[in-house]
Amino acid sequence: MPKIKTNSAAKKRFTLTGSGKIKRKHAFKSHILTKKTKKQKRNLTHFGLVDRVDAGNVKTLLGLR
Repeated sequence: MPKIKTNSAAKKRFTLTGSGKIKRKHAFKSHILTKKTKKQKRNLTHFGLVDRVDAGNVKTLLGLR
């Protein structure tokens, strides 16, 4: 059996934490920032975690299972 290739788009967007959770960036922080408030932009800066329901799909894309 050949090895499973890692999805190139997924490896740029997700990282694995030490406890095995998947870290992600928030959307809506790349452009059209003038109409967004400072508070919105500040809160979008922080990292989020991929939801438990979607974690399996992301791990498959990353070749982790």
